[in-house]
Amino acid sequence: MTAGHLQIVVCGAGPATDVTQLIATAKQRSWTAAVTATPSAIDFINTETIETMTGHPIRFTYQTSPGGRRTLPAPDALVIAPATYNSINKIALGIADNYAMTSVAELIGRQVPAVIVPFVNAALATRAPFQRAVADLRHEHVRILLGEDDGWEPHPPGSGNDRQKVFPWTAAFETAARLVHQSRAVASDQD
Repeated sequence: MTAGHLQIVVCGAGPATDVTQLIATAKQRSWTAAVTATPSAIDFINTETIETMTGHPIRFTYQTSPGGRRTLPAPDALVIAPATYNSINKIALGIADNYAMTSVAELIGRQVPAVIVPFVNAALATRAPFQRAVADLRHEHVRILLGEDDGWEPHPPGSGNDRQKVFPWTAAFETAARLVHQSRAVASDQD
């Protein structure tokens, strides 16, 4: 029996190469996982390794599965990591111009516990559109790991390679699992 199913959405940024750390963390805690990738993320990830670890193909297009049936369990939690400046702004505005963004929009709309871990530099993070996007997503109860309290700050421009090594994969999973636990507790209290 699994503790839950984690849907991971990977965006095209350096830490995407290490998404296997998130998958491994989920598996160690008896969760299953599946990965959806933005078009830009495909160039960053090792699809064969990810598919072997998850037991599921990476989704990145609208192509239906054989027989048109759902091949993945319904997600208990969603982690979008690394989330780029562009993707965070799209998610907040509801722009669903690719399969990954459509999936994210739907899961947030279905109130699946969601965690976003941005990978942006400080110059981009100071932009008003980004700050509005973060505020809007938090208003929709999306948990964004960003700021001093989360121990994850935007990096100085040009230092992304160094920050990639300390990307908070474990914190992303633990936050998602905690949100699921909280939502299950609320649901059982309402029964």
